Amino acid sequence: MRAALSAIEVLRPRGLSHALELIASEPQPVPLAGGTDLFVALNAGAEPRTRFLDLSPLAALRGIRSSREGVTIGSLTTFREIREHAGLRHLPALVAAAAEVGGWQIQNRATLGGNIANASPAGDALPVLLAHEARVKIASVRGEREIAIDRLFTGYRQLAIERDELIVSIHVPWPTRGAVALFRKVGTRRAQSISKVVFCGVLHVAGRGMERVRLAYGSMAPVPVRARAAENALEGSALPAPQGAGSPGSPDVSESSAAAARRALSKDLAPIDDIRSDRDYRMDIAGRLIEQLLRVAAFSPRR
Repeated sequence: MRAALSAIEVLRPRGLSHALELIASEPQPVPLAGGTDLFVALNAGAEPRTRFLDLSPLAALRGIRSSREGVTIGSLTTFREIREHAGLRHLPALVAAAAEVGGWQIQNRATLGGNIANASPAGDALPVLLAHEARVKIASVRGEREIAIDRLFTGYRQLAIERDELIVSIHVPWPTRGAVALFRKVGTRRAQSISKVVFCGVLHVAGRGMERVRLAYGSMAPVPVRARAAENALEGSALPAPQGAGSPGSPDVSESSAAAARRALSKDLAPIDDIRSDRDYRMDIAGRLIEQLLRVAAFSPRR
């Protein structure tokens, strides 16, 4: 049964400080950003709560601001804004993820903060934020604090934030010179599909050596996860030179490095069989995505 509109209360804050006061009140309102997940639950009658805090008036939670260290993205920034912002050209994986979030209608409403707060293990942007070691700023009436994205997800749809806290912004450091990033979403179809596997890898390359590797996956565990054992298997090894005049799709690049990383993945990932895919397929794809990252890095010009 759909939620009755007459039973729903929507609070509209005058500013961020007022919103923090309201989120701490009782009965506690549910934060409402783009609403792309919440509206589905309301329409299906699966959302039992009836008091909501509309965050849309809060200009302080919007915008994309660049600095020498990186970019700070307001939690209410939509995926369309991310996709089209010229200042994010140095974060191509984030732009690519923004373009894969549903259709254009969803991208016009869905927010980066909402993607985090929803805490779905299949969230498209979350592996990108993990691989780029983003930090999330959180605020309450008690003040502000930052938390590293890899410490934020504590369980299935659970976050390490208090019930009266709001996500304010996300800071993503710029990749180092020579870094190569790859985002891939593998689903049943090309568009508007929940992922079987979603991946972001970042290789920090010096010469032909892989100095720093970050591999992050979604839809592979109860939470978005870094594949730290596979990262360690790659770090310190040489990035093989491309063979001949092939393309990034050639199968003859970095066989030994990729094989070591694939073996290590079993320590990082324990996917389940579910309605969208099975464990063996997910593990095979997870390894193939590492191989693709290494091929892309091998053929990418050093900056």
